Amino acid sequence: MTKHVFVTGGVASSLGKGLTASALGRVLKARGLRVTMQKLDPYLNVDPGTMNPFEHGEVFVTDDGGETDLDLGHYERFIDENLTRRSNATTGSIYSAVIAAERRGDYLGRTVQVIPHITDEIKHRIRQLTSDDTDVVITEVGGTVGDIEILPFLEAIRQLRLDVGPENVFYLHVTLVPFIGPSGEQKTKPTQHSVTELRSRGIQPDAIVCRSDEPISDDLKRKISRLCDVPFTGVINAADASSLYEIPLVVHAEGLDSFICNHFRIDPPEADLTEWRALVDRVFSAEQNVRVGIIGKYVSLIDAYLSVVEALNHAGIKHHVNVEIDWIQAEDVEGLLTERLRNLDGIVIPGGFGERGIEGKIAAAGYAREHGIPCLGLCLGLQVMTIEYARNQLGLTGANSLEFDPQTKHAVVNLMEDQRDVSEMGGTMRLGAYVAQLAPGSKVANAYGEEIVSERHRHRYEFNSKYLTRFDDGDFWASGESPDGRLVEFIELRSHPYWVATQAHPEFKSRPNRPAPLFGSFIEAVVERQNGRNPQLLNLDESRITQP
Repeated sequence: MTKHVFVTGGVASSLGKGLTASALGRVLKARGLRVTMQKLDPYLNVDPGTMNPFEHGEVFVTDDGGETDLDLGHYERFIDENLTRRSNATTGSIYSAVIAAERRGDYLGRTVQVIPHITDEIKHRIRQLTSDDTDVVITEVGGTVGDIEILPFLEAIRQLRLDVGPENVFYLHVTLVPFIGPSGEQKTKPTQHSVTELRSRGIQPDAIVCRSDEPISDDLKRKISRLCDVPFTGVINAADASSLYEIPLVVHAEGLDSFICNHFRIDPPEADLTEWRALVDRVFSAEQNVRVGIIGKYVSLIDAYLSVVEALNHAGIKHHVNVEIDWIQAEDVEGLLTERLRNLDGIVIPGGFGERGIEGKIAAAGYAREHGIPCLGLCLGLQVMTIEYARNQLGLTGANSLEFDPQTKHAVVNLMEDQRDVSEMGGTMRLGAYVAQLAPGSKVANAYGEEIVSERHRHRYEFNSKYLTRFDDGDFWASGESPDGRLVEFIELRSHPYWVATQAHPEFKSRPNRPAPLFGSFIEAVVERQNGRNPQLLNLDESRITQP
């Protein structure tokens, strides 16, 4: 029978429940177990797709088009499995399903209540991930114990232990052991109170992961064990790590995987973490630093670009460099070109929605093009790079996207054809994995090492193919298209060391030991430029750069 690990959190938010769950998944998979993961989110939004990036961070997209919580990105990167929309369930989606069932008459006129109808739907979502091909399902419950929003989830996972048997369910609670400066002590009282709150909901944790800034002593572990009714070997310390990729090694060293396997009465092989240890060694053996600017709209909350940052780190690991991120607010146009971009080794223009900051992104794309700085555009990045080239190389004055200027005379970026008769907010997006055909000999084909590729998308606007012949000037190259030739998926410049963009989000499929190909080739170009092997093509005076 499939085993279930439920990860809850207490004391404070942002303790790293998602990373703890991901690290555990990595270690259990290293023991030969087949692992999948899930996030239960307590907010009332049906999914994070319409949530403000400043509030929620990035929206992670799965192959099947699910708009999900960013923790699914951690899950995929650590366990190296492609998850689906079923791996993210929100209060909003659960209530929507129950209300829809009530409207259909599925409940035959009975009173619909949180218990059993909402809790049954939550358990149904959890059971959806169980199969003959899955040994362990790790489910993270969002929020913090004590929050009113997560009560139905706690009740559901409490009931599930009765449904499937105690030997098939493991409760893992993540808490904080803070250091109090004036007393010079680490305090266990917050953990005690958090466990007491969890137990008041009918759940006794089987193990506790204690987050701390410094390692805690065995005496403190014994105290937590005694007062929280958890075996000493079930008190796991996860002190702050220098790299998030160290966390699986910490979890394993603390014996959490063995403790869980003993609880489940299974005896898989010892964890083979050889490859992962080598990965961590590479993280700390970078031979040089490179500076990459991210020209973003949401840079005040870096979680809005979490997968982009991780994909850059993965590529850095591959090329033995430490990638330093320079966060550049796209709206800060004044002084942007001369003061911020000239010291960069590379530029990334990530995705986003809306008009704010667009002219700054266009200016950055132009600076990179004219100064030979490697530049990678992602989704919106492709669109602004297209606009920049149309304005400044093709002479299409005022070229723009219909998203930003509905009156533009040159809509080089417009709505997908099947969306032009609907409002922007009412239209649907191209979501999930789509196949592209790459041009032989192109930079993108060389990066992927193949000509048929699949990447995930999340957008509504596209390169206007009606302008494609205008762009055919011998340098600009639509180097990747949809199989039917209707949609431009990749662009690049033949003469530039690396001025490449994609309509997709390749960052979502990047892995620590297998970086996304475009990020890998981008960092390679960055390193070559820094080492002088790719000299700048142009040394134009700053005054010649088109200002927004």
